Amino acid sequence: MTSAPRSEPAPKVVLSEDEWRAKLTPEEFAVLRLAGTERPYTGEYTDTETEGVYECRACGAELFRSDEKFHSHCGWPSFFDPADSDAVILREDNSLGMRRVEVLCASCHSHLGHVFEGEGYPTPTDKRYCINSICLRLVPKE
Repeated sequence: MTSAPRSEPAPKVVLSEDEWRAKLTPEEFAVLRLAGTERPYTGEYTDTETEGVYECRACGAELFRSDEKFHSHCGWPSFFDPADSDAVILREDNSLGMRRVEVLCASCHSHLGHVFEGEGYPTPTDKRYCINSICLRLVPKE
């Protein structure tokens, strides 16, 4: 199982629920702020191979880089590591009768997806950060 979630620092970006609703589309709000999940194989970045940086769609913080992305064939973009170990927060998630580890943006505490370990992917970390496309914005490398 993934290492124990670390304590959560206070978010750097703090908005009220109404401010988040005004900033995000209803679909973005449902996933980023209410911990929803987009349908598999529907996100714009699932199979993208464009080089660049993936930012949090809610606050613009750098989360992942294209050289950390891999094809897991799970229906969502997958990364083997965040761009910076402090870019995300890991939180225990026992919802839906499952034991998982939720991935949050460290800057605004928006829900991004989940991280899984020990699935046998040939990556340097043996981890799969399974992230909703709708939570990301790709800034292509110039």
